[in-house]
Amino acid sequence: MNIGLKLKELRIVKGLTQEELADRAELSKGFISQLERNLTSPSIATLTDILQCLGTSLGEFFNESPEEQIVFGKTDYFEKHDAELKNNIKWIIPNAQKNVMEPILLTLEPGGATCPDNPHEGEEFGYVMQGGVSIHIGSKTYKVKKGESFYFVSDKKHYLSSKAGAVLIWVSSPPSF
Repeated sequence: MNIGLKLKELRIVKGLTQEELADRAELSKGFISQLERNLTSPSIATLTDILQCLGTSLGEFFNESPEEQIVFGKTDYFEKHDAELKNNIKWIIPNAQKNVMEPILLTLEPGGATCPDNPHEGEEFGYVMQGGVSIHIGSKTYKVKKGESFYFVSDKKHYLSSKAGAVLIWVSSPPSF
């Protein structure tokens, strides 16, 4: 852990100058500067005083929770092939079912379809990257081509199909796959 950098970031978040922090902690501005550049180390008592001036504690300051993953690549994807429905689903955000929405990469083979649990509470959004799909909602059918998107409330029986095959990003909220 880079204590100096973490102290500096915390000081800046609190909107304090080095001089203001030094005054509150009854230290010199030069000492605060040296701490932030890791040129010196504080005693535990001094660090506790500085952290108190910054509105935190030793426990909170040294608690290093693992950083949440934000970017996901192909090695993170989970893939499922459904031979009967002729589709391939890639969960492009691992463990997305814990989120409010769940984006997937859906590949429909020619003649393929989807049939998630439905109807259900929620919403569906999609963007067609290749090919085209037919969206069947209740007794109506809507055509969506490459470069087009769709959105609907999923309170009626619904599924997607494709005669020639398609690749699309599909976001379901709440997750239903």
